[in-house]
Amino acid sequence: MKRIIIILFLLISINLLGQKQVEVYFDFNKDFPNQASILEINEWIAKNKNVEITKLLGYCDSIDTQNYNKKLAERRIENVQILLEKSGLKFNKSIEKIAFGKDFKQSKIQAENRKVTIFFTEPELAPMESELTKKIKNSKVGQTITLPNIYFFNNSARIVPKSQPTLIDLRCAMEENPKLKIEIQGHICCQLVNDFNGISTARAKAIYSYLIRNKIDRKRMKYTGFGVSRPIHKIPEQNEQEEDENRRVEILIVDK
Repeated sequence: MKRIIIILFLLISINLLGQKQVEVYFDFNKDFPNQASILEINEWIAKNKNVEITKLLGYCDSIDTQNYNKKLAERRIENVQILLEKSGLKFNKSIEKIAFGKDFKQSKIQAENRKVTIFFTEPELAPMESELTKKIKNSKVGQTITLPNIYFFNNSARIVPKSQPTLIDLRCAMEENPKLKIEIQGHICCQLVNDFNGISTARAKAIYSYLIRNKIDRKRMKYTGFGVSRPIHKIPEQNEQEEDENRRVEILIVDK
């Protein structure tokens, strides 16, 4: 018998991985939660309207017989289920309900054994799409998209750390759209002559290299620099905003 109980507990433990739990407590020989637990469970329900109940386990203290305690545990489970149902919570179609009499490892504090444990799962939240991800998803071949918030150290191709979120968005878009092919285009600002130091090309290559390091196939990408030949604003720029908008990296959608 003990071996069967141990196997049962092992199966329960394996099945509960990834689930969360909350406990409801009862007074001695009562099958409805005590007042303190009612207040706590109502507060929990108010904050967890979208969870799904997957399992209810009922327990008793060590007083009285195994058979009596098991039936009491069953009633505790049923009353907790009614309470949760009236609150509008969802139940898994394959919900498990298991009542234990004395056949579990009991706490030395008897009050801690008079309980029902509620196991539940929380709904998976859909990942939030960034504006860049949306633009790439809805883009057409031949369209050019500016990469927002891409910054470099002065007069270099070293990417500033705060550019990381945009790099991750671009990488994810490439991973989620395996047919997507792009040309990475670098631009600079503030010069009346062209890019003699090749900064615009080096910056485009820095984005290209980042994607390669993150296992994006190089055959899906190429890079080029346009220097100051394609400014958004006339050079010399009138303010820092115009400089920032001229100093940019874009991607051209080559294929989808």
